[in-house]
Amino acid sequence: MNYKHITVAGSGVLGSQIAFQTAYKGFMVSVYDINQQGIDLGKERIKQLKLIYMQDLKASKEEVDRAFKRISFYVELSEAVKQADLLIEVVPEQVAVKMDFYTKLSKVAPGKTVFATNSSTLLPSKFSEATGRPEKFLALHFANQIWLNNTAEIMKHSKTDQRIFEDVLAFAKAIGMIALPIYKEQAGYILNSLLVPLLNAALTLKIKEIADHQTIDKSWIVGTGAAYGPFAILDIVGIRTVYNIVLSRGETGDEKSMYLAQWLKTEYLDKGKEGKETGEGFYKYPNPAFWDSDFLTK
Repeated sequence: MNYKHITVAGSGVLGSQIAFQTAYKGFMVSVYDINQQGIDLGKERIKQLKLIYMQDLKASKEEVDRAFKRISFYVELSEAVKQADLLIEVVPEQVAVKMDFYTKLSKVAPGKTVFATNSSTLLPSKFSEATGRPEKFLALHFANQIWLNNTAEIMKHSKTDQRIFEDVLAFAKAIGMIALPIYKEQAGYILNSLLVPLLNAALTLKIKEIADHQTIDKSWIVGTGAAYGPFAILDIVGIRTVYNIVLSRGETGDEKSMYLAQWLKTEYLDKGKEGKETGEGFYKYPNPAFWDSDFLTK
């Protein structure tokens, strides 16, 4: 693996985290987004990450400042990818959006550039031909709060070159991740194959008014010893991200997923409640109820 320049396409919650973690580990990083507003929001997210790394990882101010200086920001895709050894795509979880992105990317990226999708539910083979380089394309999926939940799931498809697969595994380790190789395509990889059914079950319990979200979270925490309940996880991941996932499933004919997507949109997204980042989702931030010392007993 001889990667030096990494491009991250998408400066949302997870894209910003991937960019900063990669820069923090010494790589040069280019961040691309479709407009200046997206870039400005991404810069603010990364500035907040500097403070978080100082708090959670005890990083020095000098270390996080050096990491930030390794990052450049672009609204022109051709400029953002000009030196890229690896491009990590973190655009919205919608087939049409990703297909359009790869079609444009294939026309401007250097021949050397490896493409990796961070898609949490869509299979890389769905986009492999649109990339124009199926042998240099695979999936690289990160968990949210990348500096803490430091896993990277690397999934190949039938045309992925084995050397590329091994190089991306090495890259994931180089940026501090526990690299999890996946040898066959599986929608949801490992993590989301386990997590999404939990979140769907929790949402169904709430929609049916079986219990409120705090009670459901308490049940999961007490019953399993987990640090967070499903609704706290939904807020941390971002309700819009989960909405895009269930909407994609709904659009394939899954009526239950479509109902969940519509409910999330009406009850939360349309009201500006997107989770932790916007200050409110199922809980209110910066001091959510599940952080209270008596959350499990009151």
